[in-house]
Amino acid sequence: MTQRVELHTMMDRLAIEELITDYAVCVDDGDWTAYRGLFSPDGRADYRRAGGIEGGAAEIAEWMARTMELFPMRQHLIVNRRLRFGRLDNDTGDTAGVQADYINPMRFATKGDVGDASGAPDFVCGGRYAFALVRTYEGWRLRGVTVHEKWRRVASAAGNGAG
Repeated sequence: MTQRVELHTMMDRLAIEELITDYAVCVDDGDWTAYRGLFSPDGRADYRRAGGIEGGAAEIAEWMARTMELFPMRQHLIVNRRLRFGRLDNDTGDTAGVQADYINPMRFATKGDVGDASGAPDFVCGGRYAFALVRTYEGWRLRGVTVHEKWRRVASAAGNGAG
């Protein structure tokens, strides 16, 4: 590889890393407008293996907005990212795939919360994301997100102080 190609590849890697981090932050902060902006026009997400739905980015954002009201505290940690570049219309590097593990501690809303997200998580899940990305004129965007939940732990009422 030439230095120019290596630099371009490194810049793509950094942009993709930022996109994946932005995905986690949008979900955790409930910024559904920004969430939709992370996707290509034909972008879709599939949360069925985590008890959710599958659909276009706008539909998923609406569903997530309603669902995440149950969890005023949430914090995605996306780790062990494996990035592979692909081809689109015979142009190397116009698509990419990222496989990444996640752990997601959350806290259920309770009557006394009233917007308070303090306290330990009482719902934790983990699994693996499969992100499909495409280079657009606006930069890298998500074409697909598939969630493969592998495990979850829900604290019992006796164990979390609720009662």
